[in-house]
Amino acid sequence: MPPRKIHALPSAAARHIWIAAQKLDSANPFGEGPDATREAIAHLGYVQIDTINVIERCHHHILFSRMPNYRRSDLTTAQSVDKSVFEYWTHALSYVPTADLPYFLPAMKQHRLEPKRWFGSVTPDEARKMLKRLRSDGPLSIRDIGDDELVDKNHPWGSRKPSKRVLEMMFYQGLLVISARQGMLKTYDLTERHFGWTKTPKPATDRQITAYMLDRALRSQGVVSLDSICHLAAPRKAAVKELIDSRVRRKLLVPVAIEGAEKVEHWAAPETLEASTAEAPNLAHILSPFDPLIIQRKRLKLFFGYDHLFEAYLPAEKRQYGYFALPVLLGDRIVAAVDLKADRAARRLLIQKWTWLEDAGAEGKAAIDEALGRFEAFQFGV
Repeated sequence: MPPRKIHALPSAAARHIWIAAQKLDSANPFGEGPDATREAIAHLGYVQIDTINVIERCHHHILFSRMPNYRRSDLTTAQSVDKSVFEYWTHALSYVPTADLPYFLPAMKQHRLEPKRWFGSVTPDEARKMLKRLRSDGPLSIRDIGDDELVDKNHPWGSRKPSKRVLEMMFYQGLLVISARQGMLKTYDLTERHFGWTKTPKPATDRQITAYMLDRALRSQGVVSLDSICHLAAPRKAAVKELIDSRVRRKLLVPVAIEGAEKVEHWAAPETLEASTAEAPNLAHILSPFDPLIIQRKRLKLFFGYDHLFEAYLPAEKRQYGYFALPVLLGDRIVAAVDLKADRAARRLLIQKWTWLEDAGAEGKAAIDEALGRFEAFQFGV
């Protein structure tokens, strides 16, 4: 067999492809409203949820970065009314399109067969009682449960209410779904009741899950590697590589060597490479550290030469960029990291620390100032 031809890709072109795949190269790629919110989540594959709220929480921030007219109520409608998105674990707790739920059913089944150690203290009797209560009382949040015997927390993010562990175990098992969210307060409902199922959807096969992971990455990343496809899912790499090799043989994928990163294997669809442009995007974005463009730190450094530091859990004197630094994307460069804090009483953003990484130029700085103004208005909007 002759050696496979490898497509040489300039580093700038690789960045442009990834930025375009993330829909950060156009001002309003999805429109607005609950349907647009669902479409954005479907395109990205997932939107991460996190508890830190020194500024607006990351799931809203990520959507705002791609939908300038985004309203928080749009996500509420998608989750609780249209039920077109749901919450589950990807590499972290995330919003996922409901259409993708079959790909997560096998993981839910595995949680039922082998409950994780963290849930080891939950007894079958406690689970049965919680199911009975949900069937009779309807959806419940932890605040609705007032008859718990409180216990000591066993870690900083724990709860003194044992019922919280029961609810979370049944959530990971797929018996319950988070039917609504207010900040970090989750309301749980029976999964079949929330979705109106008369029959549980058919779980995806292992081969289908492998194809789903590859296709999700190709759609949202453009140029992919095994690490980027299988982020925090290393056991999947062998099956994904086998599928990649099959698609390369069928000329559905092309091996790619990125300038300066030739030792790391990458692949892309031929049409993606044909559509790539040497022209850099011209938008400015204040991004969340949990944004899909940022969260894979090794990939970020490989493409952008930027090593993002998440320093929220470091002592103040050891921080380089600040407590919750936000990368500033200008065109195809990350030019700054800014540590912001929302002063909700005064309805303004406070700049705790600003670190320039590259020269943005006068026009670039003006674009960043405008983006920062929009971001401030978003903090205190609806």
